[in-house]
Amino acid sequence: MLRAVPWRYDLPASVVVFLVALPLCVGVAVASGVPAELGLVTGIVGGLAVGLLPGSSLQVSGPAAGLTVLVYDAVQRFGVGSLGLLVLGTGLLQIAMGVLRLGRWFRAMSASVVHGMLAGIGLTLLFGQLYALADRRAPATGPEKIAGLPALLADAVTGAATPSAVALGLATLLVLVAWKYLPGRVARSVPAPLAAVGLAAAVTALADLPVARVRVAGLLDVVHLPDRAALGALVGTAGLGTVVAFTLIASAETLFSAAAVDRMHHGRRTDYDRELTAQGVGNTVCGLLGALPMTAVIVRSAANVQAGARTKASRTLHGVWLLLFTALLPGVLGLVPLTALAAVLVHAGAKLVPLRRITALCRGHRGEALVLGVTATAIIATDLFEGVLIGIGLAVVKSAWQTSHLQIGVEELVLPSGEQLLRVRLSGNATFLRLPRLLDTLERLPADRPVELDWSGLRHLDHACTLALTSWAAQHRARSTAPLAVEPPLPTVV
Repeated sequence: MLRAVPWRYDLPASVVVFLVALPLCVGVAVASGVPAELGLVTGIVGGLAVGLLPGSSLQVSGPAAGLTVLVYDAVQRFGVGSLGLLVLGTGLLQIAMGVLRLGRWFRAMSASVVHGMLAGIGLTLLFGQLYALADRRAPATGPEKIAGLPALLADAVTGAATPSAVALGLATLLVLVAWKYLPGRVARSVPAPLAAVGLAAAVTALADLPVARVRVAGLLDVVHLPDRAALGALVGTAGLGTVVAFTLIASAETLFSAAAVDRMHHGRRTDYDRELTAQGVGNTVCGLLGALPMTAVIVRSAANVQAGARTKASRTLHGVWLLLFTALLPGVLGLVPLTALAAVLVHAGAKLVPLRRITALCRGHRGEALVLGVTATAIIATDLFEGVLIGIGLAVVKSAWQTSHLQIGVEELVLPSGEQLLRVRLSGNATFLRLPRLLDTLERLPADRPVELDWSGLRHLDHACTLALTSWAAQHRARSTAPLAVEPPLPTVV
């Protein structure tokens, strides 16, 4: 087994993934309102547990920025002690879905809804972390965060906000943006998040800047099993809705990430059902430890592939490095300023907004662009779960409208007898969505002329249209002396 692992590729790749994951695990945990160590616990479980299970070979799991907003709301509503039980329920539900082979159905999700979900999450994360970057407490809701941005900007410019925190956060953000433009060897050898956070921590320590830093305790102090007091989180629709939201969003993000990773390499393709089961096992373990929920994370997965990983050994080893760092060097985390982590998440949130996709949709598929925009706006205005449901509903309505094309043609024919005949041809799909237009056309026909209704070109005729056509034909015959021919005869409406 060990001989089958190409260590010269997987070992360096595991170090790269570890360096990318470290600041993100801590940043996501802090932004979620939980101790930083819980983010590292989730990253460790994602490497050591999920990394060994079948599914996707090169995909890396851990705490994701995409769930930050929802986790923060859950922590504020139910408390940190109840988070483990919610994550445990998520894991068990994912395992059941994987066993029932429901993983592949996530591939049927509208791409516009997915990109709208990512855009909504990214913007909500960005708006919220701008306040943390200035060492300010963010408002509770998305609209309030947006409304407070002018005042936040004024405080940052006038110095009412902590000047050192603002300057350090902006400098960290500048490093993140500019890192990819450095010479290739430098940019490839050190990941941008690690470099930015490391430089911020060094400047903070050397200059003794008065900024808030990460609080550290230790793994044993933050890990705890769910207790009976936490059971209250699952009583009622709010807790169950949170579990369902965790499950759907974590599963969708994982499987869409798997599709993206599969396009980046030529190795074995992802088994979606097994990957969903593996994620369920990981979230079950995280729930038992009281940690954050996990998903497969495209940033770490892409770094793994680009670093040359060949097998699942790289992602498993990255969990080993996280465990060793957390166990042996926990004090290093206490040097990290919170404003630097906020800058990392602002950058991550901005990258979740698919600007190229939005531009392309606005040019060629405005209906899809509308679905994307409505989904993102609904997530910002309400919450993640409701926003995604609104987006899915709009996508279904849009698809139903587009697939119910009905062509109605009215032509005048002169019969050999010299009498003028109106022929109405129907083709396409006659559904209740097109019923107003159909009835308007039929009711405008003159009652004193013979009419031939030809609906042989219809591919689908639903019950509502059948009833409407039958009723119109009966009314037309009752008030008109001109003959009416229906080809083929309409079915009997029961």
